[in-house]
This record gives sequence, C-alpha cells and structure tokens, in this order.
Amino acid sequence: MPLRGGYFVGNVGPAHMDFRWFALGNCVSILSSLATPDQSMAIMDLLEHRWAELVGEMPLKICYPCLEGHEWRIITGCDPKNTRWSYHNGGSWPVLLWQLTAACIKTGRPQIARRAVDLIESRLHRDCWPEYYDGKLGRSVGKQARKYQTWSIAGYLVAKMLLEDPSHIGMISLEEDKLMKPVIKRSASWPQL
Repeated sequence: MPLRGGYFVGNVGPAHMDFRWFALGNCVSILSSLATPDQSMAIMDLLEHRWAELVGEMPLKICYPCLEGHEWRIITGCDPKNTRWSYHNGGSWPVLLWQLTAACIKTGRPQIARRAVDLIESRLHRDCWPEYYDGKLGRSVGKQARKYQTWSIAGYLVAKMLLEDPSHIGMISLEEDKLMKPVIKRSASWPQL
C-alpha cells in the first residue's frame, strides 16, 4: 500500500475477509456513496499509485492479487478457467471501464479515466472486443475469452460518453448525489499548466 490510498476489502462470510483489491466493489462503493468523499479519494489515490498492478496494459483488473497454489485449489476448486491472472482470478475486464470512468468523474479525477480509455483504444478493436484479458499486466487476450462481447463494447462506449459529457453521470447517481458537485482536486496525474 502506498502512504496515501486505500480500498474496501471483500467480506466472504462471517469473520472471513478477503483482503484483495476488487475493482467492481470499490468503484460501486464510490458511485453509490457508500464510500465517504475521503474514502473515495483514497481509492483513486491507490489506483494512481498502483497503476501497473491494478490496471496494467488493459483496464481493469477484476481483483488483485490473484490466488495461487493451495489457496487457489481451495477457493476455486482447481477451476482451469480461473488460473492465476486469468478470468475471475486477476484477469483484466474491459467492461469495468465505465464504472471506473464514472467513479473518476464523481471524484473529480477524469484524467485517470482518460488514461485508461487511451489504453483500451489502442487495442480493444484490434483484438476483436474480447470478454477479458489474461496475464499480470493484461497483455494477452483471455485464453477462453469470447470475441465481440457486447458488454466490452458497451463499457467502452459508456466511458467515452461520460468523458465527453460528465453530466451524464446523473443517469447512474443517487438522488442526493445529483445535488452535489464533484470536488475537483489536483492529483499526481493532473497535468501542470
């Protein structure tokens, strides 16, 4: 963990916490206002500081780190689709781009989303819009990924729409959020003028 930053851990069951990073849960916690503004900023700080691990070359890691060895055998039942850095075990899912973009806009950090969109634009179409990517950096199309996935295409299009007109965030925000303006804060990735 960097000195600044944080995330919500997973609750697998009573007294059974999963301390890995889960992208969807953390983005939804921001969008649903379950995270306070300070907690939301800590999640964004973590994303910026740990970009290589949480985003890599293809946004966005569904969880980090992956399960390996004995833990993988126990939790997945030796599922061959969920080997390390693949599918639901640390794979990279383009569909998560829209949730990331919405969370970035809500926290006033659209530059993080633009960076992720730039990564996706350089490959997604060329790779035929796959469901997920494999590898620690998300470099390879998933070994069992289906091509031309509507949700991968939709995730990209919604992210682009939100970046072009951030007011569209109102379509997915809670009622009380519609009254708030996102706090625009300078971050390490914000270009200096």
